[in-house]
Amino acid sequence: MWSDLDRPPLRVHELRRGLLGPNGDFAALEVVAETGSTNSDLAAAARAGAADRTVLVAEHQSAGRGRGARSWESPPRAGLSVSVLLRPAGVPSRRWGWLPLLAGVALADAVRAVAEVDTALKWPNDLLVGPGRRKCAGILAEVVGGEEDPAVVVGIGLNVTVTEAELPAEAGATSLAIEGAACTDRDPLLRAVLRELSTAERRWREHAGDAQTSGLRERYRERCATLGERVRVELPAGAVLDGVAVDIDQDGRLVVREGAAEGAADGGGTEHAVSAGTVVHVRGAPH
Repeated sequence: MWSDLDRPPLRVHELRRGLLGPNGDFAALEVVAETGSTNSDLAAAARAGAADRTVLVAEHQSAGRGRGARSWESPPRAGLSVSVLLRPAGVPSRRWGWLPLLAGVALADAVRAVAEVDTALKWPNDLLVGPGRRKCAGILAEVVGGEEDPAVVVGIGLNVTVTEAELPAEAGATSLAIEGAACTDRDPLLRAVLRELSTAERRWREHAGDAQTSGLRERYRERCATLGERVRVELPAGAVLDGVAVDIDQDGRLVVREGAAEGAADGGGTEHAVSAGTVVHVRGAPH
């Protein structure tokens, strides 16, 4: 039984009524009291044949995973831990790398509309909120299944009513409540996030995953706080790249120009396209 009146459980029947069947775009939605990782559970369901646009939400996720094998956890009912199974038929797998960025755009737009806080994205898909642009959410997308029936599980972890004392040790973390959000009711937040994700993914799918013609690349650029910043990129092999983030290319990679002045959009330096790595914004608030 839940006892924290400030953190009520999600209203499952109302969520299903609004998001499934003739009123929504999703095939199934399940809310569980607790699990280790919604991504891991939904990946197993995908291998067992779960339908495209199946949604799994956990009131408490005890072993959530972020990028780079980082762990992620929040108190029960203090945030949203949700994973969505996508089977993007007709989209070449080489374009699936755009899905976590697409989810970031959807999350940023939904949170801004419902919570009425400023939102931005740190490449590739960390959600930054408020005037200090502190991290409020992260996204992890994983390809599952074999070559004959591949799928993608997109996981989102959003801090909603997490307090300063409950925040993880990660520098610069925050929650919607801390940032003075107009709404911290998780039901409308979850509905808005899923509807934005559905709309954006459907348009991207209709364009065979082309980020340019679907408008996704430009929408992401407009929301990306990393562009124009001097950054340090810690690459998977251990090397470090220092420069200015100048663009997002056709494959969703961050283009970093070494030897360029901060804010530079063209001219000077050598450009490198980064597909993976830990990005640090060298100046301004820590992210």
